[in-house]
Amino acid sequence: MVVAVIFLALLASAGLRATPGVLMLPLQKAFGWDVSVISSSAAVGIFLYGLAGPFAAAVMQRVGIRRTVLGALALMSVSTAMSYFMTAPWQLFMSWGLLSGIGSGAVANVLGATIVNRWFTTNRGLVMGLLTASTATGTLIFMPGLASLVEYGGWKPVVLTVAACCAALIPLVYFLVPERPASIGLRSYGSTQDDQPAAPAQGNPFVAAIGNLVRAAKTQTFWFLFATFFICGFTTNGLVGTHLIAFCGDHGIFEVQAASLLALMGFFDLFGTTLSGWLTDRFDPRKLLFFYYGLRGLSLIYLPYSDFSFVSLSVFAVFYGLDWIATVPPTVRIANEAFGDKNAPLIFGWVVAGHQLGAACAAFFAGFMRSSQGDYLQAFMIAGATGIVAAMLSLMIGRRPTQPALAAA
Repeated sequence: MVVAVIFLALLASAGLRATPGVLMLPLQKAFGWDVSVISSSAAVGIFLYGLAGPFAAAVMQRVGIRRTVLGALALMSVSTAMSYFMTAPWQLFMSWGLLSGIGSGAVANVLGATIVNRWFTTNRGLVMGLLTASTATGTLIFMPGLASLVEYGGWKPVVLTVAACCAALIPLVYFLVPERPASIGLRSYGSTQDDQPAAPAQGNPFVAAIGNLVRAAKTQTFWFLFATFFICGFTTNGLVGTHLIAFCGDHGIFEVQAASLLALMGFFDLFGTTLSGWLTDRFDPRKLLFFYYGLRGLSLIYLPYSDFSFVSLSVFAVFYGLDWIATVPPTVRIANEAFGDKNAPLIFGWVVAGHQLGAACAAFFAGFMRSSQGDYLQAFMIAGATGIVAAMLSLMIGRRPTQPALAAA
């Protein structure tokens, strides 16, 4: 039940973060804003989506998972609903950039890692894969419906729909997500003995988040994970998630059709990332990352030279969907091995910040390249090359990382 509710929360959060990709063309038509302005606001939201993660992990340890998620869902709902009344670019930056970025960042992969470490002793890779799949599925699977709303009613019904979905999850989290297994007399899944709840963290959670970053930054493992996840974000939701609809529009493909490609990616991501979690429980996660990043880079290099036919785009969507965010379960396993179960979610939050920094850079960079060059060719070629670099970096991560003495979060 906990996994199901968290799955839905992650689905909604990721769907919110993907919505600017659907709104890009309608906002251009409604307000005359340049694509670089809209993509810059999306970049702010994407970056804060990642930056909020480690602080959210520290707050979860300080005040609890349920309170943190409830507050985040409320902020997401209110901020997106406020955008209904926007008339100037700064209001777009405040609603879809600053506020929704902070709120959605607390309901992201770091939440999944915290739930997995707290509620599961075995099958962690599989469950993390399932929860991770929800983030990419939410990013993609709502696209056709939102694009249809845009087509028939403009951009305003979209923001109200997203706000309502976030608000609807608040009672589910309140009633169905206990703080930990022991709160309802259960053991964590796979445990052979009763869990001993840790004492609530003391002190300022923001200081704890920064302190753990400083200590983790002294290890090579952290920087390899940060760099590869930066590239992961650069090649997925920052580039494809934000700009694929506009890229297809350059080739005469309508918004709803292009959004359907993203939905197809989301559907296959559910299987690909869950399978990645299963594989992570059984194989070397570093070799899995090499395989994922390498194939992703090659597919991005291929796309601009395809004929953008139904067949070629469908093949790309299926392949890219299977690989969309399959990198998360192996990365979480490496973080657990390197930093321990207690601190791994917080450190992973900083790694996710790298992911979203990369995504923000791609969202801005691709928009800039489209405005200056007139097409997306160079943006996709450069992103593909970074995927190859990430594949090489994955093999350089040490097989036996040592655990630094991290501060208690």
